[in-house]
Amino acid sequence: MPKVLISDKMDPKAAEIFRERGVEVDEITGKTQDELKAIIGQYDGLAIRSSSKVTQEILDAATNLKVVGRAGIGVDNVDIPAASAKGVVVMNTPFGNSITTAEHAIALMFALARQLPEADLSTQAGKWEKNRFMGVELTAKTLGLIGAGNIGSIVADRALGLRMKVIAFDPFLSPERAVEMGVEKVELDQLLARADFITLHTPLTDQTRNILSAENLAKTKKGVRIINCARGGLIDEVALKEGLDSGHIGGAALDVFVSEPAKESPLFGTPNFISTPHLGASTNEAQVNVAIQVAEQMADFLVNGGVTNALNMPSLSAEEAPRIKPYMELAEKLGSLVGQLAHGSIARVSIHSEGAAAELNQKPIVSAVLAGFLRVHSDTVNMVNAPFLAKERGIEVREIKTEKEGDYHTLVRVSVKTDAGERSVAGTLFGNKAPRLVELFGIKVEADLAGHMLYVVNEDAPGFIGRLGSALGEAGVNIGTFHLGRRDAGGEAVLLLSVDDAVTPDLIATVRALPGVKTAMALKF
Repeated sequence: MPKVLISDKMDPKAAEIFRERGVEVDEITGKTQDELKAIIGQYDGLAIRSSSKVTQEILDAATNLKVVGRAGIGVDNVDIPAASAKGVVVMNTPFGNSITTAEHAIALMFALARQLPEADLSTQAGKWEKNRFMGVELTAKTLGLIGAGNIGSIVADRALGLRMKVIAFDPFLSPERAVEMGVEKVELDQLLARADFITLHTPLTDQTRNILSAENLAKTKKGVRIINCARGGLIDEVALKEGLDSGHIGGAALDVFVSEPAKESPLFGTPNFISTPHLGASTNEAQVNVAIQVAEQMADFLVNGGVTNALNMPSLSAEEAPRIKPYMELAEKLGSLVGQLAHGSIARVSIHSEGAAAELNQKPIVSAVLAGFLRVHSDTVNMVNAPFLAKERGIEVREIKTEKEGDYHTLVRVSVKTDAGERSVAGTLFGNKAPRLVELFGIKVEADLAGHMLYVVNEDAPGFIGRLGSALGEAGVNIGTFHLGRRDAGGEAVLLLSVDDAVTPDLIATVRALPGVKTAMALKF
């Protein structure tokens, strides 16, 4: 009989479900890392919330561990690469907190509109300052959603019920899905200029970090009120305080902070600022939901081999996994590449398998492409839920197979249709196991996709490579590999360079300033 340890406080229904499904369960909470390390070796599964830290050290001691289940979304407390290396599946419950988090955002919006916390303190102090607290109505105001996925769509629905006008910025929101939601799809600058209230519902990625930077906060409508129940780091907190102090920003409510627990912050004590201690998921219903979901997912995996909401494993049978795994790695890298390079609203993703790749089960390959593609903008996507998330965002997914071989024994091509046009990348396997990029936006190029990379489009002219190398050398950047391709002599050329460290914005600015450079971007795999 499989055995599971619940190491964080969780609703009792989780243990009930494990036992009903034939899984032995122990509820031992509040243990230190050393105490957890001492007992973890006897368990097949570990169910956690946010307190337990699943580190390399814990995983090394977990000799029988097969699955870690996080009751909730965030898995910052789990070393996923180490778990993958140990063959341990990591699951979460990405949708269990959605309604609760959306309602908290709406609650904070009301609190900002009517200055409820300050009015409460004043009244309980016996001041009765009736004329001091002049609020605003939500009716007829414009709500700007940054992120229109699962939680954002719930907020939109509630806001429309309050007779607000809702506009949304989300690269993955299709025009058809926007109409279905009853919102107007806009670009970020339009949202900043028009919104009376802004709520954020996006994960923290390289693309969304400081999305409300000092520069973008300056573009907002005077008197705007900002709510963040998503992730700390989406807003420049120092710039937010400056905006509140100057009066440009009418109010702000944060449930999340860059550093948590937030025992101190430059925002604390600022007028028209409301804070809560990461309560987005803190309702009885949400706690029950995530506990039930994680228990059901883990029990299904341990008893039946079913995989749901796994962050590091697709749904695959044991027989086909070894053969298809290299193709999935290739597919995920191609999806990530096109996701990082494509701009504009994404209407369609096409996955075309040729030769040997066309003979395989296409579902894991398609899921791997979508996971790589969507992970650029989401920290909760995985190969299991990626197709659902693509459908939710109104992205059409096309699957094409051509069993006849072309220039390569096996080839996977990923194309995306955006409002800026169609872009495609293609890759193959060298030696049936090593993923390799062979075509980028119609230009033949052979490159590995790994680590930190610099992508450059430039005019093919003598001396450019020397100038680029000198610029990187002066910046102290060491080049690992260098891949070059071009359409025609003297035409447009592309460069893909792997570098030892992360590509900084300053380095991008330096490269873009070189003569002949059309585009320069940082990539990460």
